Amino acid sequence: QVQLVESGGGLVQAGDSLRISCTGSGRSFSDYAMAWFRQAPGQEREFVGASNYRDVRTYYGDSVKGRFTISRDNSKNTLHLQMNSLKTDDTAVYYCTAGRPVLSALRTWSAYRHWGQGTQVTVST
Repeated sequence: QVQLVESGGGLVQAGDSLRISCTGSGRSFSDYAMAWFRQAPGQEREFVGASNYRDVRTYYGDSVKGRFTISRDNSKNTLHLQMNSLKTDDTAVYYCTAGRPVLSALRTWSAYRHWGQGTQVTVST
């Protein structure tokens, strides 16, 4: 079991940068693939990116590729999401999650077992 808590969300302007973090307690992050998903009002939960523990690679959703960067520190049980060149379309609640999905399911929210409570990111014009 791992318990996850996100932090660092807030209100920023379009074009700004923001870093949000996820801190875990319980089992080590090294035992899990760690991912970020986001959900805007009235929309489905969207894959943002993942750090896979099997091949130690990172994967990104098409809408954030080249702007967002995931980093993890297993020794501190922390996961970060650096978000650059933010757009109003990035406004959402961002969720940290941990699980052991197979590679083909890495982008599927239902493949993850443990979730944080979410942190709101709002990008204004």
